[in-house]
Amino acid sequence: MVNGMPSIGFIGDLIVVVYLLIIPPIALMLGGFSSGNPLSSLGGSREMKLMLSYELPFLLALAVPILKSNYTITLGQIIIYQQSNLPVIASISGAISFFVMLICVQAKLGLVPFDMSEAETEIASGPYIEYSGKALAIFKLAKAITLFIAPILLITLYFGGIKFTPGSFLKNILEYASILVIMIVIKNTNPRVRIDQAMRFFWRIPAISAIIAVMLAIFRL
Repeated sequence: MVNGMPSIGFIGDLIVVVYLLIIPPIALMLGGFSSGNPLSSLGGSREMKLMLSYELPFLLALAVPILKSNYTITLGQIIIYQQSNLPVIASISGAISFFVMLICVQAKLGLVPFDMSEAETEIASGPYIEYSGKALAIFKLAKAITLFIAPILLITLYFGGIKFTPGSFLKNILEYASILVIMIVIKNTNPRVRIDQAMRFFWRIPAISAIIAVMLAIFRL
C-alpha cells in the first residue's frame, strides 16, 4: 500500500478489467465467423447474441459497487471503501448485484446453461470446430484464465478484496471456492437453453434486477 492505495493499480483500472473481459467472447465470435464453416459461423452468431444479452445487466450490476464506494472506478478505492465500511454484498443492492453478476459471468465463460455457442451435441463445438493445435489452445487458455480471474473480481467488488494475512487469506480462499462451487452447481443442475430463451432471460430477470439494485444503491440501500 502506498498512501492508502495498492502499490499496483491506477485510476480507472476497473474499466481496463471490463474491456479485457470482453476480449475473449469477441475473439471467439470473430474466430467463428472467419473460419468459413457454417456450424462455426452459427456458433459465432450465437456468441454475438449472447454477448449482447448479458453485457447490459453485467454493466448495470457493476455500477452498484461503483455507486456505493463514492463513484470510484478504481479497484483500490473500492477495496479501501469496503475495508472502512461494510462489504458491498452486506447491503440489499449489493446482494442483488452480486447474483446478477454471477449469472452474467456464467454466460461470459460459456458454461451450462449458456454454452449454446459451443453446444458439442448440436453444432460440434461451434466456433472451435475448425481450430486445433496452438490456435485452439489459445482459445481454451483464455477461457481458463477468465474462469480463474472472475471469482477474484467478484471478491474484490463485493467482499472487500483479497488480504494476505493468515486469517483473512483463509477466508478469501473459502469465498473463492464458494463462488466456484455455485458456478459448478449451476452448470451441473441445468440443461442448455436456446439462444432465444437466454436473450429473453437476460433482458428480463437479470436486467430488471440490476436496475432495481442500481436504484437501491443510489439511495444507499
